[in-house]
Amino acid sequence: MIEGHGDDTYRYDNIRKNFSSNIFTGVDLSALYHHLDNRMDVISSYPEPSAASLERMIARECCISPDEVLVTSGAVDAIYLIAQTYRHLGTCHILTPTFREYEDACRVFGYKECEEAALCWLCNPNNPTGSAIPPDEVMALAGRHAMLIVDQSYENYTQAPMLNPAQAVKRTDVILLHSMTKQYAVPGLRLGYVTASSSIIRALREQYRPWAINALSLEAGKWLVENNLRVIPDLNAYLDETQRLRKCLNMINGIEAHDTVTSFFLCTIEQASAAELKEYLAREHGILIRDASNFTGLTPHHFRIATQSPPENDTLVEAIRQFTSQWKNS
Repeated sequence: MIEGHGDDTYRYDNIRKNFSSNIFTGVDLSALYHHLDNRMDVISSYPEPSAASLERMIARECCISPDEVLVTSGAVDAIYLIAQTYRHLGTCHILTPTFREYEDACRVFGYKECEEAALCWLCNPNNPTGSAIPPDEVMALAGRHAMLIVDQSYENYTQAPMLNPAQAVKRTDVILLHSMTKQYAVPGLRLGYVTASSSIIRALREQYRPWAINALSLEAGKWLVENNLRVIPDLNAYLDETQRLRKCLNMINGIEAHDTVTSFFLCTIEQASAAELKEYLAREHGILIRDASNFTGLTPHHFRIATQSPPENDTLVEAIRQFTSQWKNS
């Protein structure tokens, strides 16, 4: 795991507004808290070895078979499991800039990087760019590799069409990753799942450790699926606010906010580094952004923003404007 992931609030004492994590922060989880408070007894027993009850619930929601679902301890857990399971393929291709854990997992298991690789990783919508490619192009990409892994962790943060599990499970060369962490805004629970053909799931399950999902996370996951918690009340309004925020940032001299189809996006800053801007915002305003310079293919001038509420967004814009104003005075 690399240093420099987003949401590093633990490094600071005064963060009041967090734009560094791509997860929606305005959700009310009080009903989940209440449910877990009444189910604390589950920690006194071992959980299910393979989270089968949650896998059955997810399968019903996705209109697929339970043997086409594997619940994991977050999407990152699935990334390393896939890299381990298919390490015999030997070569990988990663469409960058993107989430660095694909690269790290492949390095751990000895893959060599090349364009005509057996294993290909795609993040869709892509982190950190916020771009997306349509399902027909995803399928075309699959045809050029022995195995295509499509990380759809941010599928609930866009209106762009995505490949659905019922399509993916019909193939033996496509794996979809899904993040309950992102879908339900519960990063501390570490919940994700894989959907793929039964033969792929069987191969992954043979490599997976027992009791990977702890009892409280399993209980929470079942409650979230059963109650179909709506994390983002109005996705269209949220995405509209993202475009308003981009427009405001693009009006600041020396800042460029790039296109996106989701609720986060890349920016570039001209006359300073992203690290300098990040430290200024944290120190002077209690605002946290994501320094994106450690994404392969990006530069020290790239940073990432995730949309928050309109008042918080306005506060961010004004704070960045104050930072860039010093250029005029230097």
